[in-house]
Amino acid sequence: MEILAFGVQADEKPLIESAFAGHHEVRCLSVFLDEDTAPIATGHEIISTSVNADLNPRVLQTLAAGGTQLVAQRSTGFNNIDLDVAERLGMTIARVSSYSPHSVAEFAWTLAMAVNRRIVRAATRTRDFDFRLDGLMGRDLRGRTVGVLGTGKIGEAFTRIAHGFGMRLLGWDVAENPACVELGMTYVPKDQLLAESDLVTLHVPLLPATRRLIDADALKVMKDDAILINSSRGGLIDTAALVAELREGRFTGVGLDVYEAEAGLFFLDKSLEAVDDDTLARLVTFPNVLVTSHQAYYTEDAVGQIIDATVRNVLDYTAGRRSENVLVPRS
Repeated sequence: MEILAFGVQADEKPLIESAFAGHHEVRCLSVFLDEDTAPIATGHEIISTSVNADLNPRVLQTLAAGGTQLVAQRSTGFNNIDLDVAERLGMTIARVSSYSPHSVAEFAWTLAMAVNRRIVRAATRTRDFDFRLDGLMGRDLRGRTVGVLGTGKIGEAFTRIAHGFGMRLLGWDVAENPACVELGMTYVPKDQLLAESDLVTLHVPLLPATRRLIDADALKVMKDDAILINSSRGGLIDTAALVAELREGRFTGVGLDVYEAEAGLFFLDKSLEAVDDDTLARLVTFPNVLVTSHQAYYTEDAVGQIIDATVRNVLDYTAGRRSENVLVPRS
C-alpha cells in the first residue's frame, strides 16, 4: 500500500521514508493538504498530514470520495480537523498524542531569553561591526515571577527550567499538576497570574474555551514590562489586540512561535511575495518582538517520536487495532 504524506519538510523526508521502510511505501509531498491539493490523494486509502493542513468539510468530503479512510496527522493538535464531519464520512482520524515536551519547553525558553537579552538586535549589530551596548540591557530572571498558563507535560518541563532559574512560580490550569506543586508552584486565577508575572508563557491546547485566552482585557492586566511567550497555538492570542498594546510601548518582549493566521504562511517561502496580512506585517516591525515559524517541536528527538507514532497509527489501523491516538475510530 502506498501512503501519501502531505506537508513534509526536507529534514523530515528521509526520516519518514526510513520509518516506513519494510511496512508500506510512502510518497512524501512538500505541499500542504487543502482544498486545492486534496484531489491528489485520490486512490490513497491512507494519508498523513501536518499541523498546517486544512481538513475542513470540503477537504474531508474530497478525501472520502477519493477513497481515503485514514488520516494520520503528525501533530498533537487537531483543531484543523472537522472531527464531526470525518465521523459522518466514516473516516478514521489519528494523531500523535505526545512527544518530547522538552523540545517545545526549551524553545519557549529560547524565545524568552532572546527577547529579554536582545539577542537578535545584538547579533544584527555585530554583523555590521557595531559593538555598542545601547538598548541591549536585559534583566536577571532569578527572583522574578513566571506565570505558566497550562501545566501539562510541556508546561511542567518549562516550570522545571524556571525552577532552575530560581523564579517564583505561578500556574493556571483546569487541574493542578502535583509535580509543579512539588517544585513550589502556586496555582492562582488567570488575572492574578497575569498581573503578577514578569514572564507569561502559554502551554494550553486551542479549544473553544481557550481561543483568544489572551485577549485585549487580559493584555491590559499584564505588567507594562512583562515578557509574553506563545509556543502553543496562535489562536490563543488576539494578535490585533497585542499589536495595539505594542504600539503603546508596552512589554519588554514578545516571543511568538505561532500565529493565529499562520496557515498559508508558515513553513513556506514568502520572501519574494507581498504578504497581505497587515497584522503580521506590523507585528514583525516591533523591535521587541521575535516571530519564528512554528519550529518549537522541530528537534531530531521530537520529530523522530512523531514519525514513529505515525507509523504505529498506520500499523494499528491496518491491523484493526485502536490506540489512545485515535480521535475518530473506524466506523
